Amino acid sequence: MILDGKGLAARRLELLKEDILEGGLTPTLATVIVGDDPASHMYVRMKHRACEQVGISSVNISLPEDTTTRTILDRIRQLNEDPDIDGILVQLPLPKSIDTEAVLAAILPQKDVDGFHPLNMGRLVTALPGPRPCTPKGIMTLLHEYKIPIAGKRAVVVGRSVDVGRPIALLLLHADATVTICHSKTENLSEITTQADILVSAAGKAGIITAEMVKPGATVIDVGTNQVNGKLCGDVAFEEVEKVAGAITPVPGGVGPMTIASLMENTADIARNRCGPSL
Repeated sequence: MILDGKGLAARRLELLKEDILEGGLTPTLATVIVGDDPASHMYVRMKHRACEQVGISSVNISLPEDTTTRTILDRIRQLNEDPDIDGILVQLPLPKSIDTEAVLAAILPQKDVDGFHPLNMGRLVTALPGPRPCTPKGIMTLLHEYKIPIAGKRAVVVGRSVDVGRPIALLLLHADATVTICHSKTENLSEITTQADILVSAAGKAGIITAEMVKPGATVIDVGTNQVNGKLCGDVAFEEVEKVAGAITPVPGGVGPMTIASLMENTADIARNRCGPSL
């Protein structure tokens, strides 16, 4: 079974558009991007197109490569204080000269649509309500919508990044899976991945997951976005793994569209709750 993230995201965006219209919401998302990285600018454009599609207003702040951390913090402070801005997203990665941790921590937790603020990460760890990181949230939506069993199942996550690996492991744990996190120092990786009923690869290395590393019938979620010979591909050797897996996400068209749909949902949720108590 192919887990069609593109189709599911389109359906969820249409439902969100109706909810925003019927609820009289006027959400506004602000994005901040630093530098001239083509991929980052492409991702920001995709996010703004999705905003337009569902009825979310958006503003983009584009800063040059040599921008200082202090300048970014000043811009974030202005957005924090702007009552018309519901959500703030800083496009990652930032240039190496920027203190990324300080920038993410400067965003008000109640405007943090990416769920990366330390307070929101803490709420994720303790299973308290709050915005969830968009890619992990999109993965969980895919699993639930396709009725993939999670409770009691063995889940293996390859990759321990703060934006994907760790939060998806926590979300799977909250859904009662038994979770193992693997990373670059893990020994005998294939011995662990072949035990997985749900295998999530967020390693950022093309083709790292091959057919012999997958348990027959397992659900394989490919988070990788790698360029090989000018072509976008994932972490999973799709053609060979597809023959072994019970369900699998393609690249492109799998997790990526769900990430953007989750961002729109987070933005709308924040706008809906902006008159309620602060986090």
